[in-house]
Amino acid sequence: MNRRTFLATLPAAAIAAPAFAEATVPPARWTAGADRFERPDLHGGDRPVGASFASRTAAYGLSGAAGTAHPLATLAGIEILRKGGSAVDAAIAINACLGFLEPTSCGIGGDCYAMLWDPKAGAVMGLAGSGASPRGLDLATVRSRAKDGALPPLGAITVSVPGTVDAWGMLHARYGKLKWAELFEPAIDLAERGAPVPDIIAYYIRRALVNFRKPGAGIEEIDNALRTYAIGGEGPKAGGVFRNPDLARTYRMIAQGGRDAFYEGEIAKTIDAYFRRIGGWLRREDLAAHKGEWITPYKTDYRGVGVHALGANTQGIATLQMLNILEHFDLEAAGFQSPLSIHLQVEAKRLAYEDRARYYADPHVAKVPVDWLISKEYAAQRARLINPNGIMQGIRPGQAPSQGDTTYFTCADKDGMMVSMIQSNFRGMGSGLVADGLGFMFQDRGQLFALRDGHPNLYAPGKRPFQTIIPGFATIGDQPWMSFGVMGGDMQPQGQVQIIVNRRDHGLEIQAAGDSPRWHHEGSSQAMGEDSPGLPATGLLRLESGVPEKTRAALAAMGWTIGASDGGFGRYECIEKRMDGPDRVYAAASEMRADGCALAY
Repeated sequence: MNRRTFLATLPAAAIAAPAFAEATVPPARWTAGADRFERPDLHGGDRPVGASFASRTAAYGLSGAAGTAHPLATLAGIEILRKGGSAVDAAIAINACLGFLEPTSCGIGGDCYAMLWDPKAGAVMGLAGSGASPRGLDLATVRSRAKDGALPPLGAITVSVPGTVDAWGMLHARYGKLKWAELFEPAIDLAERGAPVPDIIAYYIRRALVNFRKPGAGIEEIDNALRTYAIGGEGPKAGGVFRNPDLARTYRMIAQGGRDAFYEGEIAKTIDAYFRRIGGWLRREDLAAHKGEWITPYKTDYRGVGVHALGANTQGIATLQMLNILEHFDLEAAGFQSPLSIHLQVEAKRLAYEDRARYYADPHVAKVPVDWLISKEYAAQRARLINPNGIMQGIRPGQAPSQGDTTYFTCADKDGMMVSMIQSNFRGMGSGLVADGLGFMFQDRGQLFALRDGHPNLYAPGKRPFQTIIPGFATIGDQPWMSFGVMGGDMQPQGQVQIIVNRRDHGLEIQAAGDSPRWHHEGSSQAMGEDSPGLPATGLLRLESGVPEKTRAALAAMGWTIGASDGGFGRYECIEKRMDGPDRVYAAASEMRADGCALAY
């Protein structure tokens, strides 16, 4: 039947006024150049297996796996593994690639932390690669640059010693199999040949460049940053090809001269000269004095899962504090994505973050009561403060007993080593400062120093600032289970807890556990410099659009101030060891909120 014959058989009313004629039809086409295609009435397709909201299936392999925020970095890691490299070799190669491919989140101007499963030792090892503030920058000068009681986010005042290259050197010296120089070949090749920039990374580069150019941004000079990253003056468009020959040249120096090329050689000389030229404070002596440290991770048991976290000057133990509190509530019975479950998790976060703001600092210069903070006894006290039917008011940190946009990636190898690694320049792309001809931006981690007398995180010369970047690791019994992380400032412990709850309490597999809609709570009575001013007394609870409407309405009715979904829900990668022995099986999952992927072979 042709169309004319078909229409002739329809009632006149049906032709004149079809049932959908008055329905509002949203745009059916993505506007060229737009960052988003908004159709809140539409959701993803229906998968035949697995969680209805999952974006894809985990990748499986027998010999190794890698998950990163950029497909080309993941491929580089797999190539290193296939050449016989260790998981540490792959992690270093991945990180070097991401410094070029994802400069919005990482680079050798920032710090680096790692946890890894050492199959020979049968234990989780930790590495803190965090740099200190310049020794020639005093507290009075820092306070003179403060705004509203906190350091500004940009400029030389917030630059601390980059710890990443030294961390790479320490990891390779203990666990590397391939030659050091081989690990930089993929990144050098990419930086010289160029690579298309994915959508999300391109978006954040452009946004960072806009911020750098704002009047009063406080950056001593931005010409180098614009020369390095501003393709066509505004930054790359999605799919635009980006090259960074300066970074390739810097990588060649590191490949040939090792970590000393960065901290004592030509790179250090260039950094020193640059900061002297612009009136900054970082010096060659600061770089030469830097050294990362091997540290023993802390651990708590959450319903039979050993969850590990780094102490040092990080926020890692906040994950342990939150889980210890949540252990006193039946989240499985509360229900997946239920109002009660989210309410309990957010309240646990608020309690832990009060302590985070009060006590967390560099343990080399401050007494941090970690054992008390992560104790089951203290968690029981804090859990009793939570009302399942209402929001806590006026909460404060516990009273300690008296005493005399970050990138995450993970990889695993044929020998059973699993590496959980995170590396960051902190806020945005970093400080806005790129040294002459080096091709990387310096971190602005110093913004997280406190300026209040008596605070353990008070700024001091040569001191490490409070750190937000934290890798995650979980074990079951005496065996590794998950190498995982959720990047993104103060979202990281919140995201790690949601992954563990999704997996342990709700039984989700690793890809669905990451694809599940997330919550992000902002604000506490005490802040570490990252909270926006003017938040409600109980903070702002942001929910992704996938959270059920009934849950959203119930939380609002309870009194939570619900914020818009702003993209600040972190980005996740994970490798799970499914089976061991002759047929060891790795499952690898990647973040649907980022540009990357996970692969296994």
